[in-house]
Amino acid sequence: MVSDSSPEPGRLVGLLARLVAFDTQNPPGQETAAATMLAEDLRGAGFATEVRPVAPGRANVIARIDNGPGPIFALNSHLDTVPVGTGWSSDPFRLVERDGRLHGRGACDAKGQVAAMAEAGRLLAATRTAWRGTLVLAFVADEEINGTGAKAAAAGIPRYDWVVIGEPTRNAVYAAHKGCLRPIIHVRGRAAHSGRPELGRNAITAAARLVHLLDARDAMLRRRHHPLVGHASLTVARIAGSIADNVVPDLCEVVYDERVLPGERLETALDDLHTLLRHAREEHGIDAALAEVRTAAGSAETLPDSPLLHAALAAAARHGVALPQPGGLTGGCDLVHFHATGSVGLILGPGSLDQAHQPDEFVPKDDLIQAALIYRDIARAMLPA
Repeated sequence: MVSDSSPEPGRLVGLLARLVAFDTQNPPGQETAAATMLAEDLRGAGFATEVRPVAPGRANVIARIDNGPGPIFALNSHLDTVPVGTGWSSDPFRLVERDGRLHGRGACDAKGQVAAMAEAGRLLAATRTAWRGTLVLAFVADEEINGTGAKAAAAGIPRYDWVVIGEPTRNAVYAAHKGCLRPIIHVRGRAAHSGRPELGRNAITAAARLVHLLDARDAMLRRRHHPLVGHASLTVARIAGSIADNVVPDLCEVVYDERVLPGERLETALDDLHTLLRHAREEHGIDAALAEVRTAAGSAETLPDSPLLHAALAAAARHGVALPQPGGLTGGCDLVHFHATGSVGLILGPGSLDQAHQPDEFVPKDDLIQAALIYRDIARAMLPA
């Protein structure tokens, strides 16, 4: 009879503390040191581990147990975080517990998920008679910007049959996520002395008119709705221009973030952008052009009849998740890259998206323990003995 192994809270929280201590703000990421630590830690639990570089200073860690014939099941999350920013009441690289909440950059998104998945992996490694097949823990770089790590991990041979992506869902099962398009637009003007502005053409003023057009597009996008992830949207995220206080600026850069619904194509969103820029030029005299697409990650959705979805819903309910399920992630994530290779996946993890990317980011300690149990049980269901 297989013992019903349980998470060790001290070990789980201790691993999260070590992960938070690594500065993996993206950009630039620099996840290799964290990946190396995880590889050593999981090797001690019985995994065959490999640190795989994906760019200078950036790496994935892939940990694997081959336990007889059967499917390949993967737990995946990411090692990078968004920049720290301001407004923290404690050191963002030191895990601090307050009222059952564990604070630190990445605690919620997504180093808490990594720690809970590693703990589930330890439990599965210790009870190998309870399951058959191949278990993979794939912890990757660069989820926050370009998905470089997940694209490399998903392209491995053979492909994963099933994958659970760790993102903050309050441990509810999410079956879909939005896509993300982030274009950089250059608005051109003509430089002049600010004392003679009539000799120039102000690129910032032109960019302001372009922002008004982008706001109108956002209002149109918000009329499009998906039952799991909500509405599409467009957010102007950054604007920068001018070289000096006494110069009419000849260039202004505008970056926006468009969220694309499952079933919609990024190519269509780009076509719509080119149409908008043509309209801006012809109808409003705005000299603007697409300079670069910084991020282009599609959406994903898993069908309701998926065995993985049913197993995850049962495991989440068994461990006390009472939220309506399945749900959908309003942000983007790496599931799309695994779907592109034929894997079937879903999204589940401790913490709330409302706490992600915030100062004093936190994950509830109880969520971590609950997540480790749910991950363990999903793996056992999909890798039957």
